[in-house]
Amino acid sequence: QEQLVESGGGLVQPGGSLRLSCTASGFALEYAAVGWFRQAPGKEREWILCNSATDNTTVYAGSVKGRFTVTRDNAENTVLLQLHTLKPEDTADYFCTKFKYSGCPVYTHIAGAYDFWGQGTQVTVSS
Repeated sequence: QEQLVESGGGLVQPGGSLRLSCTASGFALEYAAVGWFRQAPGKEREWILCNSATDNTTVYAGSVKGRFTVTRDNAENTVLLQLHTLKPEDTADYFCTKFKYSGCPVYTHIAGAYDFWGQGTQVTVSS
């Protein structure tokens, strides 16, 4: 059974950092584009990035560009999302998702373009 599991969320002070993991089972994540979204309480799910497995390039939303970085650990079948310089407005549930092809979808910011999702991990930025 194909599955994605996120981990690494928690409580962090403004300006702090966290590292989130997205680990796949049942398939090789290295051949799939991976997207990350987040959803704050009472708000719609927001796209934050897509990482292409074709050339390992990443497209970031403006709200996180320069602060968030994604890398792949193919040996662990995992994608890592490093969050830096966190702000209270980064507080949300963070979800990883995969696309059926190695390149990011044309409509990369549309949740419906992706295949399936992990259960999410909660990030709270507060002093």
